Parts: sequence; C-alpha cells; structure tokens
Amino acid sequence: MRGVVSDKLIPFLEQVNIAMSEAKKTGVVYTPELVRESINNLAPLIGQGPDLAFYQEKTLVCATHTIPVRVYSPAPEENLPVVLHYHGGGHMCGNIALYDAISRKISSVGHCIVIAVEYRLAPEYPYPAGVDDCVFALANYQQVLTDINYNEQVMIAGDSGGGAICTTLAQLSLFDSTLQIDKQILIYPSVDYTMSCPSIDENTPGFLLEKEKVEWYFSHYFQHNENRKSVSPLFMPMISSIGRKMPETLVIVAGCDPLRDEGIAYAQALEKTGVKVKLHEFEGMIHAYMLLDALVVDECQQTYQLIGDFIRA
Repeated sequence: MRGVVSDKLIPFLEQVNIAMSEAKKTGVVYTPELVRESINNLAPLIGQGPDLAFYQEKTLVCATHTIPVRVYSPAPEENLPVVLHYHGGGHMCGNIALYDAISRKISSVGHCIVIAVEYRLAPEYPYPAGVDDCVFALANYQQVLTDINYNEQVMIAGDSGGGAICTTLAQLSLFDSTLQIDKQILIYPSVDYTMSCPSIDENTPGFLLEKEKVEWYFSHYFQHNENRKSVSPLFMPMISSIGRKMPETLVIVAGCDPLRDEGIAYAQALEKTGVKVKLHEFEGMIHAYMLLDALVVDECQQTYQLIGDFIRA
C-alpha cells in the first residue's frame, strides 16, 4: 500500500533512524565529506554487477578539464545502442565506482553500451558545472567509443539527481540539435527544486531521504541565487516552438519517497505534450532503493527488467 514501507526495509530503516537521531542529539553537522562517506558505505548492499565482454576507463577532454568515464559493452563487435548513465547522489555524492554494478546491469539487461559519466559535484562545483559536463558527454560520447562498435541510437539514464540531469538534458535538446536523445530512463528523479509536491511532506521523516536533507542538498547545489522554479525540469517547457518534442520516457518512482509525486507529475506533463511515457510505481520502496539491492532483490530485478525492456523495445 502506498505510504507503507516494505517489511524488507524496516530493519535497515530502524538502524538508520536510530543513527540519525543520535547524530542530532550529539550535534553532528552534515558535511559533504560525511554524506559522501555514508553513501559509499552502501556499496556492499549494491553488490557486484555481471562480467561483461568489454570494460574500459576513458576520459573526455574538455577545454578546461577532463571528465572520467567508464565504458561497458556486452558485445563490443555488435552495433549496439548507447546509454549515457548519470549517477544519483543529490548533485553532491555518488560516483561511477559506486554505481559500477548498476551500470553493468543496465548494459546486460538492455544489451547496450553504457557510458557512466563522472560529472563534477557540488559544493566544490555548483550548478551548472555538473550539467555542463553531462551536456559535453552527450555531445561528444563518440570520443570514447573508438574501440567498440555502436549504432546511432542514444539514450540517457539516471536516478535521483542523475534523473534531474537527464530531464535537464532532454529539455535542452528541444533547442539544441547537437543533443540527440532517443529515450530517457528516470529512476525516482528529482525534477522539482521548489519542493512543492505533497509527497515531500507526506514521506518525511523516517524513509531515509528527508525534506531537511533535500533542502541541504539544494542549498549546496544552487549557490548563485538561481530561480529554482525556472531550473526545475518539472516547470520547464516540454515542447519547442517548432514542435520538437521530448524523448520517449520511462519513469520509475518509489511509493515511500519524498520525490514520488514530482516524478509522477513529470510523467503526466510529458504525456500531455504527446510524448510516449511508461510510468511504474514500486509501492513500499524508498528513495535510492536500487542502492539496497541485497535487501530488495525482487524489486531491483523488476526494475532492471523494466529498464531492459524499454531499451530493447
């Protein structure tokens, strides 16, 4: 039932909530380093991804810096579609090493090339630095595919903050013909920086991601007095003046996630413009459940099946 967390997650959440309560009592202050360490500690629950025929660490070279990437392919001799994978972490945390298993699984179930992008993070690099890196990767991904075959179909995928990046890129593609996106895959995406949807209050506290933490992420990401509504993908134009539409989209949300309603609203807004959308809600799941694979094996397998079917369709 919506809003009722799965029994599989209760022992984990009880431990997390006790730790958070103790931290507040003792005056522990969130820092980027502390939060990054916490998310990296989830690595054992994510598990290992499948072995693939091809794996390579490469670098995209920009005018001012380089962007590390990881390239995965289950069949390097085949002309496969390309999926650019943008990890989650509230624009402040996460990395392609932590998400290695997820990138591998997407490559396997989708029978596709995956390019995982190590975009710059706040607060060291606030908005729009990370978006700029992801735009560059989308426009220049061919640079890192010199050793394998690929076809012209391009997709983007991301969870949470990575989903926010995907939706931003999709919106930019309406007005920039150099950005080709055939499909986008959004897993509990963050698309409303105004935090105005009901679930942001309904699913706080106790479900891992809390409203206070969301605001903390955003305050580090936006450091130049940006109008948060204007940069929220939920409120951006979804069709260009010449009728160019957003890409076909898969949206996956979690029933006990503060970001649930904005993901649903985004899917509905796309549908109203005539975009083909698939929306699936995993009731009883919390934000970032894909990082808890060992606890919710069935739900993660179903999620990867949805992603694989969408990529191959």
